[in-house]
This record gives sequence, structure tokens and C-alpha cells, in this order.
Amino acid sequence: MKIMYSAVQPSGELTIGNYIGAVRNWVRLQNEYDCYYAIADMHAITVRQDPAELRRRTLELAALYIACGLDPAKCALYVQSNVSAHAELCWVLNTLTYVGEASRMTQFKDKSQKHADNINMGLMDYPVLMAADILLYQADFVPVGADQKQHVELARDLAERFNGRYGETFRVPEPLIVKGEARICSLQDPSKKMSKSDENPNASVYLSDDRDTILRKFKRAVTDSDDRIVAAEDKPGITNLLNIYCAFKGCTMSEAEAYFAGMGYGEFKLAVGETVADVLAPIQAEKQRLLSEKDVLAGYLLAGAERAFKASRKTLSKVYRKVGFYRG
Repeated sequence: MKIMYSAVQPSGELTIGNYIGAVRNWVRLQNEYDCYYAIADMHAITVRQDPAELRRRTLELAALYIACGLDPAKCALYVQSNVSAHAELCWVLNTLTYVGEASRMTQFKDKSQKHADNINMGLMDYPVLMAADILLYQADFVPVGADQKQHVELARDLAERFNGRYGETFRVPEPLIVKGEARICSLQDPSKKMSKSDENPNASVYLSDDRDTILRKFKRAVTDSDDRIVAAEDKPGITNLLNIYCAFKGCTMSEAEAYFAGMGYGEFKLAVGETVADVLAPIQAEKQRLLSEKDVLAGYLLAGAERAFKASRKTLSKVYRKVGFYRG
């Protein structure tokens, strides 16, 4: 099977956009690829974190992934910091990375602006660590959104640079842009992607939101001045709500437009909210069940880390030999 790698930081709450655009696809991909899915706590500390909160969110994210359908028997689900090879390979790749290309990365620019009081070397090194994440497992594909494609390009450049200098070592990964999934946008500003870091609490629907909160957020969602419920370029708010409905209901846009024809905006927004809440309810219940059995959950993460460790050490041993490190 081809190898797939992806990771998400345990910072902030995942939104329904994260679920539709990433997590739900991970569930499908685990049946088609040899998948390694990491909870990227090492990346998270490039921004100041409360240690206790970081540990709590790490475990909650693991429970959420499994509740969404990730099967620890089918994929390696693990915590990034539990596999030391990530940091070790990052150091080697640092010696092949030019300062100019690291400083041009969008992630560094964005986080430097948002956290001007904490511009640390980890922010600049973030994409190199991401490259190490990917290359450790000889990944064929990395599922990414368009905003993350730049990081995969750096991983490809570093793989080719290392291979050119030391001989064939790394598989050169390809970005996998999943097609057919709608872009889920902010409920308050549909020109922007829904974000887990949005400062407006009504802009994003989180996977942890209870039913009343979900319905309230959809009732406050931005629409427009006329009363037509159709997808159109001049109706971004309605189009976004229709996209969300289709993604959670599993229907086509034309089916959704026909269903809502003649319905008022208030009734329409309530129906979209109820559809989302109905899908999330069993996920939330399963997440809480898993968190009540922490030993079982820890066992899943340990098994994933052991599998990841075995694959990563194979690559790292080859790298160390190629660069000339003495192993007595």
C-alpha cells in the first residue's frame, strides 16, 4: 500500500470545516493507504502553551479522532513527541535548509505577525520539522489544503537535495488535494475559511459545541437581502450554508436547493443547524466514552507510537549512515 502522512496540532478546537476537509477524509483514506496520523504537539509549542492544557487537548484530540472513525487497528495514530526521530531528522534537515527559504514560508510570516512578542527559532523551523515528519515515513502522499501545499513543496525540495548529495534515501512526497469537498467558510464572513482560531465566537462551529450552541450559531449566520435559497457567486452566505448542509446530509447541491425552495431564511438556517447537530451528537458521545477509559485510549496511542517508531528508525538509521555518523 502507498503511504500517507498527516498531522494536526492539539491547539484550539476543531471546527466542522476541519471535520469535512480533513478528518472525514482521513477515515476514508485509512482503508486505501498505509496511514500515519500524528497529534503534532511539537509543532504546537512554537506558540506558548499551558503544559496541563496541552496534555489535556492532546488526549481529547486522540479521542475525537477515534470517535470520528479513525481505527487504531488500521492506522498509526500517535503523539508526535513520543517518537524522537522527528526531532532527530529535523536537525539533519536543518543543515540542508537555507535561511532564505525558511524565512519565506507563509507559516513563519503569519505566526510572526500574530505572536510578535515570541518570534522564536521554532517558528522558522516549523516547516523543516514538518518536512521531517513527512520524510520519516517515506510518505507517498500528504493530504493538504491549498494553504499547506507550500510545506509539502519544501519537503520535496529537501528530499531531492538530500538524495542528490548523499544518494537515494527519501521518497519524494506528493501533495494530495482532496477534490469534491466544499470549502467550509466562516458563518460571519463567508469570504474567509472557517478557522479554529477565529476571534468571533459565532464564526465557527466546533466539534465540541452542544446542540443549543450549534443552533444558535446557525441562526446568527450571515445571509443576504433577498429570499432565494440557491448557490450563487453573489450569495456567499447562502452558498456556504448550502455547502455545509450538503456535506453533512450527503446530498447534491441541486437536491438541497429543491428541498429548500420557497422556505424562509430562518427555517432554512435552523434546518442546516439541526443536520449538523444530528451528525455531531454520536461523535461527541463516543469521544466522552473514550475519555472515560483513559487507559484504553493511552494503549491506542502507545501502539501507534510503537508502529511509528519502528518505521521512523528505519529511515533515520539510513540517514545517519549516509551523512557519516559513527555507529559503533
